[in-house]
Amino acid sequence: MNSDLLRKVYSSESFKKNGHQLIDQLGDHIAQAFDQNRGKVINWKEPSASLEFWRDYLNHGDSELLLQEALKRSTHLHHPKYIAHQVAPAAPITVLTSMISAILNNGTAVYEMGMITNPMERIITELLSEKIGYGVQSSGFLTSGGTLANLTALLTARKAKVSIDIWNQGHSKPLGIIVSEEAHYCVERAAKIMGLGEQGIIKIPVKADFSMDTSLLEKRYKEAVLNGIEVFAIVGSAPSTATGVFDDLKTIGVFAQKYKLWYHVDAAHGGALLFSSKYKGLLSGISASDSVVIDGHKMMMMPGITTALVYRDGRTSNATFSQKADYLLEDSVDADWYNSGKRTFECTKNMMALHWFSLLKTYGEDVFDAYVTTLFDRGIEFGKIVEENPEFELAVRPMSNILCFRYVNDHVDEDALNTININIRRKLLEDGEFYIVQTKLRGVHYLRCTIMNPFTTAEHFKHLLAKILILKN
Repeated sequence: MNSDLLRKVYSSESFKKNGHQLIDQLGDHIAQAFDQNRGKVINWKEPSASLEFWRDYLNHGDSELLLQEALKRSTHLHHPKYIAHQVAPAAPITVLTSMISAILNNGTAVYEMGMITNPMERIITELLSEKIGYGVQSSGFLTSGGTLANLTALLTARKAKVSIDIWNQGHSKPLGIIVSEEAHYCVERAAKIMGLGEQGIIKIPVKADFSMDTSLLEKRYKEAVLNGIEVFAIVGSAPSTATGVFDDLKTIGVFAQKYKLWYHVDAAHGGALLFSSKYKGLLSGISASDSVVIDGHKMMMMPGITTALVYRDGRTSNATFSQKADYLLEDSVDADWYNSGKRTFECTKNMMALHWFSLLKTYGEDVFDAYVTTLFDRGIEFGKIVEENPEFELAVRPMSNILCFRYVNDHVDEDALNTININIRRKLLEDGEFYIVQTKLRGVHYLRCTIMNPFTTAEHFKHLLAKILILKN
């Protein structure tokens, strides 16, 4: 019986039959990008209702319809009215590379399991290094997400800049990093995982436009040193997650060099601008950094999660995790670029390099320029539409495809406006035609949009504002 069941599981005929059906369904799903009348973006259900549905489905649902049901009940990123989180509608070719990765299941942290993708990974990170402006000593690798990549970069920074070998010896002296108060939460999380505590996260207030106030760097750094904190790194945001505003990377780089700090740039969202002829100036100064994080699944049309971590000097990454695992990590005389497990947390990772490589090979670098430039154009266009409507206001004029705005009314106070905007977002979620999120900036609630679909247009933006004015009551 066990043999019959396993033969059924691995039946190639069954796979081909189901696979052909699924590809047709996915093709229809992708077509949402061009179909203006295509259903809802999200069929919202409360968590308890969703849990109850899937509990019942496990026992009574039709297994033949499972994947179709999953598609129907998921959030549809290919829909042009999806303008919510910073996750790309995956390019169809990467759906196919995902299938290859899943069926081969080669964990690529060691070369024997990554003979295809590890060379691809090096080619990709060399291209990114060149775009950043690093020299021949640079190198990098791919890893599973910006959170893990930022933590890894900060561990490398600690290894490179702190005199004690903390990885092997531990430490008791207070350590610290400098970061904008608007930086992504994963930077603070990384610092706390590293044991820096609240005192070791030296947050720099932001200016009116929500970029780091670099005029305060000297003061905050010297205060930390006087308090006995050894500051070893500074992080620039390109851009911040909540507002899409870029820090002044050039000024931060000058400061980092002055005090011999490790300079890390979290460009998880904006790193794709390296390929944009129109907007790459927003990354001016990034070449002075020691490390950069870029997410493929944000602004480069790839499925989650795939992230590049690139170092100015590749030798620093080789020293981050120094330990023995003889059955996996053999000593060698070269840099072992082909065994990324020596430089990451991951002993197993999917074949994510296939996504990057297939896009580059099939469409060339221009595909990244076309995508990111289009989305930034749309964000700025949406900002102008909001500015022209007296019933709305921007938190800040957008620099990117991230935009924060709110409904305003001179006849109600700030608390009431906050409540109104919170309710607007809830009603939009329940309605399902559009999907947007929300954020809180300086105590004020804003509706937050990230334009991720290149087929979202000004007409969609205008329709969203008109819908909000209906839902505000």
